Amino acid sequence: MPLVPFHRNIAHFDLDAFFISVERLKDSKLNGIPLIVGGSSDRGVVAACSYEARAFGVHSAMPMKLALRLCPNARTVKGDYDKYSEFSRIVTDIISKEVPVLEKASIDEFYMDLTGMDKFFGCGKFTNELKAKVTKETGLPISYALASNKLISKVATNEVKPNGQTEIQFGNEKSYLAPLKIEKMPGIGENTSKLLRQMGVTTIKTLSEIPLRLMESRFGKSGVSLSRKANGIDNSPVVPYSEQKSISKEETFESDTIDVHMLHAELVRLTENVTFQLRQQRKLCGCITVKLRYSNFDTYTKQASIPYSASDAVILDTVKELFKRLYDKRLLIRLIGVRLSSLVYGHHQINLFTETEESIRLYQALDNIRLKFGDAAVFRGTARHLIHPKCT
Repeated sequence: MPLVPFHRNIAHFDLDAFFISVERLKDSKLNGIPLIVGGSSDRGVVAACSYEARAFGVHSAMPMKLALRLCPNARTVKGDYDKYSEFSRIVTDIISKEVPVLEKASIDEFYMDLTGMDKFFGCGKFTNELKAKVTKETGLPISYALASNKLISKVATNEVKPNGQTEIQFGNEKSYLAPLKIEKMPGIGENTSKLLRQMGVTTIKTLSEIPLRLMESRFGKSGVSLSRKANGIDNSPVVPYSEQKSISKEETFESDTIDVHMLHAELVRLTENVTFQLRQQRKLCGCITVKLRYSNFDTYTKQASIPYSASDAVILDTVKELFKRLYDKRLLIRLIGVRLSSLVYGHHQINLFTETEESIRLYQALDNIRLKFGDAAVFRGTARHLIHPKCT
């Protein structure tokens, strides 16, 4: 018998205009109109926008002032952190019970490896039924694509949104990508797109035909990666989703202390350290834990679930509240720690509702300084007076 070429079955599911869809579940009067979720002031930033608003050129991370200039009839809502996180968890629970391997790529998108399931009842039938199940149980529209790798499934999902579905047959990966504009390719941002267009490259087909050596000489290692992607090649695995992974940082003091100002400053320093790591890993956290060890070695922790976030301000507020509930002023403190868990892949955009364009740029600037000179290169003024040996 002839050998059948082995290939994976990878599905990518993406909730359509997730924040917008949740807002419309809460208020049906918002259906069918241009809708923007984000900061309420002119200095605010767009966190999400409906397809009706996108038709006017509005997009996420755009200054609210510009968005309203492009689409003056848009309705704006501040956004509901708790509801978005709640629905994200509900959808995750639904999908995780149905698939063998799930990767939660962000708050609203998921990869699943269905390889081998086609032997039983067909991956196409399964994904179609799963799409219907999510919408039936949550009321949220969701799109998906089924392909042989993560790259093709993601690109194809974006092409069929909103509320669409498609299947790219094995062997058709390169021909599927060929006619698409280069900007459709994940990993091609504004700068790379500009350089490629200066080279006369406008479609993925042309990109796939550029000699590998030329791509490497012009773009380095990323050029090699882009060349492989343009040819439909992507061997990256679906990484199993786990809520157990965490990022933590703790400090044992040289001398036990009840200096409240120093303890608060240390909390700030530890929190900024772990949130910096969080953003570098392009993740959001959904749970925060504060740990205290007293001079008698008794150790206590308190934790709280939060809407998925990577914001210093959001996380620090919760850390301070947990510390307040933990701290017993009658006892000396030996150790203090902060842990972020329930991690999912995602970007800082989830926190744009209450932030301005200036504050987002400040985050980026501080992170760039820390990345270049180390995480102790810059920190808040409240943490600057730390003088114990480990912090100098």
